[in-house]
Amino acid sequence: MMPLTIAKIGETVMIRKISGKDEARQHLAELGFVVDSNVTVVSEIAGNLIVQVKDSRIALDRAMANRIMV
Repeated sequence: MMPLTIAKIGETVMIRKISGKDEARQHLAELGFVVDSNVTVVSEIAGNLIVQVKDSRIALDRAMANRIMV
């Protein structure tokens, strides 16, 4: 497993684990970041990511993206 921030642009990866406090995990789940779902990295600027989850594009800062293990 590796954090989402390591994934390359254009790569589609599957979420294996989400770490952090319950509030942070709940917030990510509401955005569509759930275990066994696919995420595609659209772009990356200074460690901050824009990812495609289901039919939505979502921006994540580096700290939040590091909580998502793929």
